[in-house]
Amino acid sequence: MTAWLIVLILLVVLVAVWLLASVKILQEYERGVSFRLGRLRPVLEPGLQMIFPGIDKIVRVDLRIVTLTIPPQDVITKDNVPARVNAVVLFQVTDPVRSVMAVENHAVATSQMSQTTLRSVVGRADLDTLLAHRADLNEDLARSINAQTEPWGVQVKVVEIKDVEIPQAMQRAMAREAEAERERRAKIINAHGELQASEELGQAAEILSRNPASLQLRYLQTLLELGADHNSTVVFPLPMDIIGPFLNKVPQWLDQQGASRQGPGADQNATDQNATGQKTDVKTHD
Repeated sequence: MTAWLIVLILLVVLVAVWLLASVKILQEYERGVSFRLGRLRPVLEPGLQMIFPGIDKIVRVDLRIVTLTIPPQDVITKDNVPARVNAVVLFQVTDPVRSVMAVENHAVATSQMSQTTLRSVVGRADLDTLLAHRADLNEDLARSINAQTEPWGVQVKVVEIKDVEIPQAMQRAMAREAEAERERRAKIINAHGELQASEELGQAAEILSRNPASLQLRYLQTLLELGADHNSTVVFPLPMDIIGPFLNKVPQWLDQQGASRQGPGADQNATDQNATGQKTDVKTHD
């Protein structure tokens, strides 16, 4: 009787341990794909669930967005430029059953598919597109990867190209090209500026020429601006309409000054010369 009691107690303890081991708790972001004797059961929801060891098997599926980093890939662009490109992929499981039944490991499969698609998409684009139009490439990558992972119950949310490494020689060539482009733009902007300035100056000159008073005011304003610097040498330009009458009187004034320098002595000499000439004429006549 004692032996039977001991066996019964052992059985009760084993059953209690087995029942305790059957208790599973699923988090809110998890779903359970369970199999009973190899047969698929309905998806287990979050909370307390009974999974009997030896009879049932459960696979926990995380429904949160997973960040997957694609290692650097050696690619050759459409214009035959070697580059190393890496990216980041954000994906989420939308169908727990298919993510378990359709593929062995959906995370590894998504990673491998992302690497292959990255090399394929970048190889179809040239270097300028890869550097300047990453948004278009990211959308193309997301569509291409989604087309492969959708049967697995995995949806790719975002694909972003992180870094693009190109050879040093290509970087120097691109730097020279960028510098030449900036110089070209600077020259064009300078030429447009000079053209606009010349047009504005022409219009300003035309407006000032209509009213001499405006020209005089602009002249006085210029003198005021020049007078702000005490160490500057200022040359005062004078309009021809002001100094023209004075210039016309300069020759007459010079003639008067020459006549005044000769004085009365010059007149006396002229008179003596005339008298001498008359005497000579008289003697000759006699």
